[in-house]
Parts: sequence; C-alpha cells; structure tokens
Amino acid sequence: VCSMGNSTSRLYSALAKTLSSGAVSQHQECLEQPDSAQLDRIDPKDLLEQCQIVLQKRPPRFHRNFVDLRKNAASNQRPIRVMQWNILAQALGEGKDNFVQCPMEALKWEERKCLILEEILEYKPDILCLQEVDHYFDTFEPLLSRLGYQCTFFPKPWSPCLDVEQNNGPDGCALFFLKDRFELVNSANIRLTAMKLKTNQVAIAQTLKCNETGRLLCIAVTHLKARTGWERFRSAQGCDLLQNLESITQGAKIPLIICGDFNAEPTEEVYREFSNSSLNLNSAYKLLSPDGQSEPPYTTWKIRPSGECRHTLDYIWYSQHALNVNSALGLLTEEQIGPNRLPSFNYPSDHLSLVCDFSFSQDPDRLL
Repeated sequence: VCSMGNSTSRLYSALAKTLSSGAVSQHQECLEQPDSAQLDRIDPKDLLEQCQIVLQKRPPRFHRNFVDLRKNAASNQRPIRVMQWNILAQALGEGKDNFVQCPMEALKWEERKCLILEEILEYKPDILCLQEVDHYFDTFEPLLSRLGYQCTFFPKPWSPCLDVEQNNGPDGCALFFLKDRFELVNSANIRLTAMKLKTNQVAIAQTLKCNETGRLLCIAVTHLKARTGWERFRSAQGCDLLQNLESITQGAKIPLIICGDFNAEPTEEVYREFSNSSLNLNSAYKLLSPDGQSEPPYTTWKIRPSGECRHTLDYIWYSQHALNVNSALGLLTEEQIGPNRLPSFNYPSDHLSLVCDFSFSQDPDRLL
C-alpha cells in the first residue's frame, strides 16, 4: 500500500464517507449543510488514484477511442466536451432490473460508484448529464463540486427507487458544468407533461455563458418514460420538452444541446419529432455512421429473464446550424461487452456513456 500524505488521506476519507452513507434521512441534512461548497478543491488525479485502489481486484476496464469528425481545419476554440450517461440507479440495479447474467457482487455500490467516477474522470467532461442518479447528495454532489462543477439535481416525483427496501431516495436527472468554463445565466426544472397531465419524468434546462467566447449555450438533460406500449406517451413528453426549449432558446437563437435516455428507438415518433423540430436538431452519434444518417446499433445491452435487450435509446441532440461536432467517443464492441452483457465487473451501467466534443460554428447566424 502506498504512503498517503495529508491531502490524499483527507480525500480517501471523503471518498469512504460517500461509500458508506446511504440513508434517506441524511438527504435533508445534506441540503441544509453547504459543506461541499466550502471544502477544498480536490485534484482529479488523486480521486482517480483512489478509485483505482478500490477497483484493483476488478478486471481491466475497456478502452474506447474518440473518432475525429471535423470537416474543416482545426478551430482556435477550445472544444466543449459533453458527456451523456444513464448510470443505472443503485436501487433499481439491485432490486428491480433483474440482470440475470450479472453477479450481485458486480453491483456493489462501494465499487460500482468508483467505476462510474473513473469513467467521468477519464473523459473529463465540461458538461455532464446523468440519468437514474439516486446517490446525488451523498456521492456525486459532494465529490463533483470539489472538482469544480456546479451541480443540479431534479428527482422524479414518484421514483421507482422508493419501492425498493433500503433505497437511497428517489432517482432523477442531474446536470453538472465546470464553473471555470461557464457561468449560469438561468436554470429551469421541468416536469414533463403528456396529454396535459403532469408525468413522472423530468428535465433540467440551463442557459450557460461560455467564459472564453462570451457565447450562450443551452444544455438540457432528460429521461423519458420506459417500456413498450408507451410510445404515444413518450411522443407527448418529447413535444412538451421541445416546446419548453423553444421558449428557453428564444426560437433557437441560443445554441442547444439535449442529452437523454429517451427510451425510444430511432423508429419511434418522438425521435422523428426531434429530427424534424423547428430547433434544427441533429443527433451527434449519427455522424459515426458511414453515411452520417444512421444511429449506432445499440447504446444499451442487457439480459433479463424475458431475454436479451439490445437497443439504441440514448442520444445527444445539438443545434446543427450553430454547433459543430469535432469528435465522438466510439462505442464498445460486442466482443468487449462480452456474452453476459451489461452491467458487469468491467462496466457499471446497462447503458453506454456517450461523449462528444463540440465547437461553436463560425457563422452562427445563417438560416436555420
């Protein structure tokens, strides 16, 4: 075991506390005590090292390469890295999702959270959008705020996590951005509606000002209704989100990025609504295909008692008139994922993370 100095020892202590805490009764205490905002910044390299110590008995993690998608000469702008990820709520992974090929040992929060943090630390997103977050107050907010992120969480009103014994509270969407890169202009927590009824699905939309360019950027994160048979419901939720974003972006005058688990294949109506929206959106991961028109074959792959589930459900949408996609992180291959699929000892979620580097277009005022 390596010798740890005082700062690293304090960091390990902080990490250990996030590993052991989990009672719902602690949530209000976390809200009332702004300790994380007053704590010292932590070095991401130190946190990564501590995660790797926890994970030393796990198999090596997968390596994924970025694919360069730039069509023009390199821009002088520093790219904006955006990460989208449904991280799998701990209560659902252990209590409801029935991953029949995944050993319960692989789902232990003490190690699985370090796999999640390791992936975030490896890709170093400027903006991070997460779904199924049920350890926000005791893990992600305390640690990511000390890494320099501003953190926002919006839980589902009737989270299914609350049906699981010894849960850690409701899951929801979370949005994080680096404060040294952006300034928050405004923020909206949106409870999505369908057929004029409020639903259990939510979104966060924030308008940020880029500190380097002075330009505005709207970033949104959402998680639409799951399951077959709810296609019209998802379509209605998507329409509601688009209407909200139309207003927030002043009719697409503000560039927009939408991250989410849409629980919808590209064949669904909600996908077509986003593709044909007046906001002039495109799906970033289509650009990885040879023709630039096809989504990846999967973003989630798991085995449940009903059989194998391999679907494309996760997307990063962007304003194609105002933003360029410089690169995108390649997905895991079937061989890397392995016969037992996801989650696993190598990978913490049943969904793959999506990561893109964006830059502002040089000619943002051209026609939508």
